[in-house]
Amino acid sequence: MTDPLGLINNAGAANRANLLNKTAGTGATDGPAFKDVLLKNIEEVNKLQQDAEAAIEDLAAGRRDDIAQVNIAKQKADMAFKMLLQVRNKMMDAYEEIKQFRV
Repeated sequence: MTDPLGLINNAGAANRANLLNKTAGTGATDGPAFKDVLLKNIEEVNKLQQDAEAAIEDLAAGRRDDIAQVNIAKQKADMAFKMLLQVRNKMMDAYEEIKQFRV
């Protein structure tokens, strides 16, 4: 399985993160790593999209007759994806800003 966030594991990124931690004076926290939280959320969004797609297929095949529930499932998946996209956009903005730092 490939790591969709392979850039996070890059040695250069790790060195920059260590440098930032040293300069900021912050230590490691007891909580889960940001990468783990992000990957978990990506998996949850994927599951919501798969569930919505299955609900649509069931409706089209006649195995389901509750259009409202199918619509809700599709809207949940859409909203979750839009939120994930905004998180990605904010991360890219932060990355671009960090790239501008002079060392």
